[in-house]
This record gives sequence, structure tokens and C-alpha cells, in this order.
Amino acid sequence: MLGTFVNIFKIPDLRNKILFTVALLCIYRIGFHIPVPGFDAERMTEVAQQRDTDSPLSRAADYLQMFTGGTLSQSSLFALGIMPYISASIILMLLGEVLPQLKKLRQEGMSGHKKIQEYTRYLTVPLCIIQSLMFMRMFAGSEFVYPGMHTYATVMGVLGMTAGTVFLMWLGEQIDEYGIGNGISLIIMAGILSRMPGVILDVVRNTEFRVGVAEGKYGPGTLVFLVLAFIFVVAGAILITQGQRRIPIQQAKQMRGHRMVGGARHYLPLRVNHGGVMPIIFASSLMMFPPIILEQFRRFWPESNLLQQVIEAFGPMAFTYNVVYIVLIFLFAYFWTTVQFQPKDMAKNLRDRGSFIPGLRPGHRTAEYLETVMVRITFFGAAFLAFIAVVPSLVTQLAGVSFMAASFLGGTGLLIVVSVSLDLVQRIESNLIMRNYEGFSESGRIKGAFR
Repeated sequence: MLGTFVNIFKIPDLRNKILFTVALLCIYRIGFHIPVPGFDAERMTEVAQQRDTDSPLSRAADYLQMFTGGTLSQSSLFALGIMPYISASIILMLLGEVLPQLKKLRQEGMSGHKKIQEYTRYLTVPLCIIQSLMFMRMFAGSEFVYPGMHTYATVMGVLGMTAGTVFLMWLGEQIDEYGIGNGISLIIMAGILSRMPGVILDVVRNTEFRVGVAEGKYGPGTLVFLVLAFIFVVAGAILITQGQRRIPIQQAKQMRGHRMVGGARHYLPLRVNHGGVMPIIFASSLMMFPPIILEQFRRFWPESNLLQQVIEAFGPMAFTYNVVYIVLIFLFAYFWTTVQFQPKDMAKNLRDRGSFIPGLRPGHRTAEYLETVMVRITFFGAAFLAFIAVVPSLVTQLAGVSFMAASFLGGTGLLIVVSVSLDLVQRIESNLIMRNYEGFSESGRIKGAFR
């Protein structure tokens, strides 16, 4: 393993790509310390540290920070993170299934992909303006704005945050072109990992190596449980992320001149977790709204017992909340797979290339079989996502660990870090093997697990 890291820096092109990527990620982190004019950044940070981490608004803010790589604890230029760009990408991806013009662009290859990227950039700007206006409306006129600077702070906030998100979008595209890895994913992962040192330091401070620790403290047994649970969940996330169902594909034999060609046998890999992290992101985004809306209703009916019971049922640790959360994850897992996976197009491509699945007729019967297989393996992928999503709540309730520490034992953040890390390792390994160096695994390239 150590020799592999040495080999990475022996290749000038690969070394330059890695250093370029690290440099841009450092610039991204520096941007968090550039405040928007007119806001008291120190006061915002102080209030954010004293807030109730189990409240609905706090949980919504934590989810938003995790998904976007931004932060709502201070009014920095990168407060919105990369969320507007992600939202624009998802909107155009879904519209591509409805609008024939976008669907045609997706089928035109690289030229169509570049055109869709251009539309995504254009759509990102108005989304940035809308989200920054919501952010300003939340904080403008409060104790966080310097007296007499409300209008100035609002205008500078909208312009600054919009420019910050556009700059992050540009950083991600530069990493894609001149660096290594997916730029947007690396920015999100860097934002998640930046919180890890603080969580580890908090666990160390609250750990006491004796029996009968006070409430809110962690004993030796809890510490060992956290370490083992983290290793187990990471290993499971890697396994399910790499998991594949390999469908055997037979190429038809053809006579060309006096020679028989074709007849090769290969596999069609279908990912178990085809939707990746998107089902959790969609489900989490929807689950932010019920607690926040119910809290607003409580202002009008503060003494309503029924409303109080509903609020408790949709609390972050409540049974009803987690059941609805799991159901939404399953629904969005199948929805995302339906949008992304096209069995009819895949069956048509196999037929056009002269390939077929043994025992099945090309065309409609092959498409039905691929759809049936995908529906079955999506169930296991969605079940894994549901387990990962509720792990932080289970650990918080059973082990008495803070939610911030438990979030690194599961949830969307861990899945994003594992997926992006695997993609980055595989890209580096491909560069090494292409230049006749060994990869990270002594037995060969890192491959997907299959069943």
C-alpha cells in the first residue's frame, strides 16, 4: 500500500492532477471564512453553537449543510454551498423524461451533454437568487445584522452568495477537467469531512475511562461500540455500493468470409444500489417540512393536545417519523431507478449489437426480464439505504450518543463519503494500471461485489 502511494507521485501527470484538486479544495475551505458584508459573523457562530441540536429547525439545517457543502451557521460567501447547482441538475434530469427536446439532447452524446450542462448553469443563477433571498429574509432585521445596514446586507448577501455558489460550480468543473474525481462530489465530501475533527474532539472530551459515568458522558464500552459500529457500517456501505448483479450476455456468432467471429460471453452489471444517495436526499428533504410546519401551527394553537401529539410523532427520534422516512426512501429508490434505468433501450442496444441473454428472446422478453431483476435488487438496495438512514437515530436512542457523533455512523453523509472515496480510488488506480503500476489491491483492480 505504501509503495502505491509512492508510485502516485512518480507519475508527473497524476501527481499534478492530485495537487491541483487539493489546491482547489483548500480554496473552497478558505471561502468559508469570508463573511458577507453587513452581518455579525461572530454572533451567528456563537448562537449556532448554543442552539438545540434536536430541534426541527436545527435538524433541517444540519441536513442542508450535509447535502450542499455549505453552512448556515455563518453568513459566508459559500453559505448556500453547491445546492442550487444540484437542484438545477435534478430538475433538468427529471424534465428530460418529460420534454422531448431535452430527451433528444441526452441521446446526442457529448454535444448534447455539454448543452444540458450549459442549461444547468443558467438555471443555477435564478435558484441561487431565490435561496439567498430566503436566507436573507430569515436573518435580515435580526440581531445578526449591524444596525442601519439591513438593506445593504440584503443586497450584498444575495449578490455575494450567488457569486459564491457560481464560483463553487466553476471550481467543480475545473476539477472535472484538470483534476481527478468528480468536482461537485469532492466539494460535498470535503464539507462533510471538515466536521469530523470537531466530532472526534467532542467524543474524546466526553469520554471517561471508568465504570458508572454521568449522563451525557461516554464510558469505555460506548467508545468501543462507536469504533466497531463505524467500521461495520463503512464496510457494509462499501459492499452495497460495489454490489452488482451480473447478467450473462452471449454474443451471436457470425460468418465473415471463411471465418467464424463472435460468440464471446460477457456480463451486464446491474448495480444493487442503482439510485446511489439520491433516495435518501429526496426523502430527507421532504421530512424536513412536517416538523417545521407543525411548529408554525403551534404558534396559533399553543394549547392543542392533538397538535402536540402530532408534533411528537414527527419528532426526529419518534417511531412514526422513522417509519414514514423509511417508506419514502423505498418510494424514491424505485422512482429514481425508473427514471435512470431504461430496460427497453438496453434490450434494444443488445439486439442491435447482436447480443442476447441465454434462454431469452431479444427485444420485449429481454426488457421484461431486466426490469424484473432490477425491481428485485432495488428492494435490497432500498432496504440498505433505509438501514443507513435510521442508524444515527438508533445509536442516539440506544447508546445515548449525541446525534452529531452518531451521524458519522450512518446517514447520507457517510454514504456520500464512501461513494466518492471509492470513485476517487478507482480513478487513481486506473491511472496507475494504465502506466503499468500496481493498484491499491495486491490481487488486482478493485472490483464490484456481485451476487
